[in-house]
Amino acid sequence: MKIDRRTLIRSGAGLAAATLFTPAIAQGRKKLRFGVGPLLPSADDTKKAFTPIFAHLANELGADFELAATTDWAGMAVAMGSGQLDAAWMGPWGYIIANNATGCQAVATVKYDHKPTYLGIIIGRPDLNVSKFPDDTKGMSISFADVGSTSGWLIPTYCAKEVWKIDPKTFWKYSEGATHGANELSVSTGQVDLATDFDRNRNAMIAGGRIRPESNKVVWTSDPLPNDAIAVPANAANGLGVEVQKILTAITVEQAKALLPDRYTGFVASTHAFYDVIEKAGIAVGKIKAKA
Repeated sequence: MKIDRRTLIRSGAGLAAATLFTPAIAQGRKKLRFGVGPLLPSADDTKKAFTPIFAHLANELGADFELAATTDWAGMAVAMGSGQLDAAWMGPWGYIIANNATGCQAVATVKYDHKPTYLGIIIGRPDLNVSKFPDDTKGMSISFADVGSTSGWLIPTYCAKEVWKIDPKTFWKYSEGATHGANELSVSTGQVDLATDFDRNRNAMIAGGRIRPESNKVVWTSDPLPNDAIAVPANAANGLGVEVQKILTAITVEQAKALLPDRYTGFVASTHAFYDVIEKAGIAVGKIKAKA
């Protein structure tokens, strides 16, 4: 199933997402419906990698579960708003889109290498001379990630507008819509001069041998950004958010090795306020509206 992120974000709805989940039928144990966004190259990869953590969560809650891995962060907003989800793993920007549309609330933030934050980056060809960013890169080719990406589109777009005071589409030879992996490879092979990414992805691709550390270099780094959120819907059953938060934050580093993909080390308690920087950026670039 393929969902167009840009269409969903612009419209705030997606018919395809409406059929991602089958209705839960209470027979014996309660069945909980969980969702996880496009964290890995394919939905099957994502579902396989994240099933253990949701199985643990369901077991601790004394419930059965079904897990749907969506192909789009924005589709989560539709699923949340239509009552198809009891909890979901969302990227920071995907969470803000869903919260803005449905009022869902973050209850936990995942830790990666023991930290609940990460960095957005812009990488460049290793031979580029960039003493001052973005000034020294004017006229170069740059690949932004898909508009559903926090670090690959939202944050650099926000910085261009509010910090650098430039129009990225005229300042650079601009393109958008690539995956983070494709951006790394495009710069490493000299197809573009610059591209957006995030530090975790670049480090993982180096560790996995997909790129060499010297094949590109980091020319800009963002302030720390909040990691992915675990969120529950606005109309969640009484106490569900508290219970989910308690279960997830009790996971030890040793347990995380069995329950989570490599380098994820557990969770910290979280609230919507932790994602304030993402919400402000989304409002500033006109993708969401400020709440009344």
